[in-house]
Amino acid sequence: MPVTLPSDVLARYRRFSRFNSPYPAHDDGRAIDLYPEGSTGTSPVSGVVRETRTVGCPDRSYAVDEDHLIVVDLDDHWCRRAGTEPGTVARLLHVDPEISAGERVAVGDSLGTTVRSGFFRRWVDDHVHLGFRGPGVDVLRASGSLPVEAGVDVEPVGWDGTGTVVERGPAHVVLDAPTHPDPGRSFAAIASDDGIPLDGGLIHYAGGGAFEALSGDAAVRLLGALVGRGAGRGLTWEPVDVLANGDRVVGLSLFAARDGGYGAKVVCPNREFAVGERVSVAIEPSDDPIRLGVG
Repeated sequence: MPVTLPSDVLARYRRFSRFNSPYPAHDDGRAIDLYPEGSTGTSPVSGVVRETRTVGCPDRSYAVDEDHLIVVDLDDHWCRRAGTEPGTVARLLHVDPEISAGERVAVGDSLGTTVRSGFFRRWVDDHVHLGFRGPGVDVLRASGSLPVEAGVDVEPVGWDGTGTVVERGPAHVVLDAPTHPDPGRSFAAIASDDGIPLDGGLIHYAGGGAFEALSGDAAVRLLGALVGRGAGRGLTWEPVDVLANGDRVVGLSLFAARDGGYGAKVVCPNREFAVGERVSVAIEPSDDPIRLGVG
């Protein structure tokens, strides 16, 4: 039985994604990453904290070497709203907890400050990772979570592959296109050529997804290229390369957003683009596509 996050919960975050991750916890959309407005790890659930635990994470120069797991026994009322059975447990990561076992948290409460986790690649923004386990299931294992659904519509946004760099990070750039159709009021995502809003790391992570159900073995195309196939919400990426101004880059970071700063996010640690530079993205078949693991 999937857990459906209500629309008023998702509205507290500027962005979310279920598939934009290389980690098994996100396989088949069994976890969701929630991107807050600032550095506060806002709680998406209500219940009583069962435990908090500090865990080690990959050693990266730009990140902390310890992360944190927060386990919450969910209130029956929250479970009913989310369509899951009483006794369901939430697992939250990437927040330095300011709460402890036995404390009650409500939706919108601060769990603590988000951390720049070693589980993140350099281009990944700070976020709250959320997964769910059914009653009696081991909450400490990395796998075994319930499927997660988003209780909001995500508006598809067409894109011709072009834009101007408006933000540059150490491993990515953000373009001024496509533009959000209704910033602050609805969620939107870059859409396939057939109007399907897309989710995931194209194609640097093994699988991606869609924000609406796909029928059969659906073929998904973007910028004229076949990029994936799938049924339901999940996609298997085809072997393709993403090019920016003719150079191969790592890929595109795809997610649902409601903030006005939305635009195509090009992952390009191997290529520098200047703010104000015009960029044209293309996708073509590849015999050696970039695939990133969890290391």
